[in-house]
Amino acid sequence: MQHDGAQPHPKELAQSGSLEELYGKLAEIPIGPGWNKPTPSLWDAPRKTLIPYRWRYAQGRGALEAAGRLINTELAERRNLILGNPAGDGYATTRTLITAYQMIMPGERARSHRHSPNALRLVLEAEPGCYTVVNGKRLEMAPGDVLLTPQWCWHGHGNESRVNGYWVDYLDVPLVQLLEPMFFDAHPDGFENDAPIHQVDPNIFRWTDTQARLAAAQRTPEAEYATQIALGDPALTTMALSMMKLAPGVRTTAHRTTAGNIYTVAQGSGTTFVDGESFDWRRGDVIAVPSWRTHSHQANDDAVLFRVSDEPAIEKLGFLRAETGLSHA
Repeated sequence: MQHDGAQPHPKELAQSGSLEELYGKLAEIPIGPGWNKPTPSLWDAPRKTLIPYRWRYAQGRGALEAAGRLINTELAERRNLILGNPAGDGYATTRTLITAYQMIMPGERARSHRHSPNALRLVLEAEPGCYTVVNGKRLEMAPGDVLLTPQWCWHGHGNESRVNGYWVDYLDVPLVQLLEPMFFDAHPDGFENDAPIHQVDPNIFRWTDTQARLAAAQRTPEAEYATQIALGDPALTTMALSMMKLAPGVRTTAHRTTAGNIYTVAQGSGTTFVDGESFDWRRGDVIAVPSWRTHSHQANDDAVLFRVSDEPAIEKLGFLRAETGLSHA
């Protein structure tokens, strides 16, 4: 409980003989003089506080193999490796999104739970029998598939195949942490058992369908040297998803946006250029491009990038701004 007895009386404040004396009394309340802020609260363009970065899937996969020997699903809700931005707090990948590599071993089941953050995953390696259960529906995983677990949907994972399953997770947890409406529930049964298999479902985008759509799509002047298709409209309330097929050997048009972007290599190899830095990549690698970073891509072959962005949230708030046709990053 707050008590006013030890704080400055209004008359004491009114009778302050100098700014320094006033500052000292205000600090006890606490109230801060807006004209004497230690740092500005407004600036003329977005500050680049987080940095672009690339994570290697090969390294993450190796670490997950070790984790498979050292920790099981009874000890960990999920066996995952968080891709925290090196300039951040070690957790968020971009300001509002977090990405992680995850693995499930043969015979394992990761317990079902639900939470207020939205989540999705891009499957990198899986054989028949590796699956996710979303609200009582079993969705089989195949490489290149994108599976959604929208906010407050029950979801768990299982692997009845003979090999490990690997994927990349994406969640808007940092955004929910900032806004504070975080809720989490463990499933009362531990796992959603006897879930019927659904080959077609709104919560899965099959790689075979994605390839067919990319093959049929036409490039536009706005998407120079790239073909981009959206998954969902948008797929989740806070995250937009798309697949981008790159023409080999040429750089895409450089652009920047106030939305944060995470690119994962679904196919092929190449390089992403961000504010003068270059990040070479191959399948499974993850590249973080924070807000307002000028960037472009160049493929070595028929590459496909999976893009996850907080664009829907930024647009709903009225903060979305983009510039294209810039000099190459």
